[in-house]
Amino acid sequence: MSKISLKNLNLRRLSVSLFKNLPAHEKRITLSTVFTLLRIVLAPFIVVAMVMHMWGVAFWLFLIAAFSDIVDGNLARLCNEKTFLGACLDPLADKILLISCFFTLAFVEGPLFTVPLWFVILVLIKDLAIVFGALTIYLIKGHLEVHPTYMGKLATVVQSYFIIWLFACYFFNWMPIKIYYTILGIMIFLVIGTLLQYIKMGFSQWNASS
Repeated sequence: MSKISLKNLNLRRLSVSLFKNLPAHEKRITLSTVFTLLRIVLAPFIVVAMVMHMWGVAFWLFLIAAFSDIVDGNLARLCNEKTFLGACLDPLADKILLISCFFTLAFVEGPLFTVPLWFVILVLIKDLAIVFGALTIYLIKGHLEVHPTYMGKLATVVQSYFIIWLFACYFFNWMPIKIYYTILGIMIFLVIGTLLQYIKMGFSQWNASS
């Protein structure tokens, strides 16, 4: 019981220090943040379209979501709208969109081929390991620096294009098996590589503050 109370207290302090004490301009809803929230809103609609085998609808909705990912980043830079809230919501929106799509593709019977469940589990393990690792470092060391890696960004882009490509294959009844396994192999490499990069970054921060 005491461990649970201590954990809740730490998480509360984390929440207070990162959000409550932030200046108002860091928590404001900007136009770029609206595009980020659009990805979160579209995720359940895309899942429903996949469950109902409406692959054309899923294709266009996911394309809009992927386009919003490009727009929000450019808007934040061009309009100087970078905020802490936006920086937190952007990767969260990507995770919600991609994982919900991959998880659904692993269980919905597609007309050609599906996403292996073990790949979805691999992506989940990578994301959970990064989140819990970051929380552990912050709670114990009192500070944390998170920098997105190029491999991590590339992994997100490849996964997004893979889902768009897969929807197109389902809709047009294509079956390029070799391309499918090639992209799947690239995604596995990028997921594992990204996890190893963040583990290395985590150990560096841990040792630097020892």
